[in-house]
Amino acid sequence: MNPFLEILIRGAGAFIIVLIIARVVGKTQIGQLTVSDFVNAIILGSIAAGMVTDLKENGWYYVFGLVLFGLFTIGAEYLSMKYRPARKLIEGEPTIVIHNGKILEDNMKKLIYHIDDLMMQLREKSVFNISDVEYAISEPNGELSVLLKSQKQPLTPGDLQLSTNYEGISSELIIDGVVIQQNLKQNNLTEEWLYRELEKKGVKSVKNVMYASLDTGGNLYVDKRQDTMQHITDITDKLPDRMPQ
Repeated sequence: MNPFLEILIRGAGAFIIVLIIARVVGKTQIGQLTVSDFVNAIILGSIAAGMVTDLKENGWYYVFGLVLFGLFTIGAEYLSMKYRPARKLIEGEPTIVIHNGKILEDNMKKLIYHIDDLMMQLREKSVFNISDVEYAISEPNGELSVLLKSQKQPLTPGDLQLSTNYEGISSELIIDGVVIQQNLKQNNLTEEWLYRELEKKGVKSVKNVMYASLDTGGNLYVDKRQDTMQHITDITDKLPDRMPQ
């Protein structure tokens, strides 16, 4: 058989098998990757790569290996669902890294988790001051769960017993200069309407739009390709162009 044709066939087979395993395992494991999931993903990827490129070995050996590790992964997931001790052993446990505004250095050392990672994940949660945090917990999948101190938590309409209007999900109308026709139709809108609204915002061509969406209140958000910001804040620790003498 032609080597390129064999690689094509093997590649398609490996892709289909890995895709099936991923579908069987489910979205939870893929969206919340634990250490054991990460190891399984590396092994499955290595076997699939060998199946595609190692033409000296029988491809069925690799198929058997993929199926075997797929079954191991599914078995581990089933075991962790049925038995809590097994789940703690396979997936790990959450660890408190901040308590009442204080960083727990010993717990961070156990996780090999440094302060830069902690600050980055806090910023992802819109937290910029550690003293505002009651609890920060490092989850087994690497995510950080944050509970602000009660006096720092934002008020909600429910706290004030106020009624609110339905918000829903915004509809994407333009992505990377391409009009999403299906979303226009779902909102009973036309391209002519979209072009008129873009002109009101000073946009002459759809190609100049990176992203545009319409919220449930009828407000159109537009982000142009060329932003005209006079100053952009730089938060990196760049070295100066010239070191002091």
